[in-house]
Amino acid sequence: MRIAQVSPLYESVPPRLYGGTERVVAYLTEELVRLGHDVTLFASGDSETSAELVPITDKALRLRQDV
Repeated sequence: MRIAQVSPLYESVPPRLYGGTERVVAYLTEELVRLGHDVTLFASGDSETSAELVPITDKALRLRQDV
């Protein structure tokens, strides 16, 4: 199955600090990949995943000085 996951951009996936939604997205994405699904994750560019990552911004908005 082809699945798209969309994560908030404030924190990377998985989150380095607090980020409940981002943590759930990370766990769900990794498990779906492990089960053999074709998963695409839309998230910040500093995210780490075994799914295909489509970066929406270069790094989490929390870390950007211009936001």
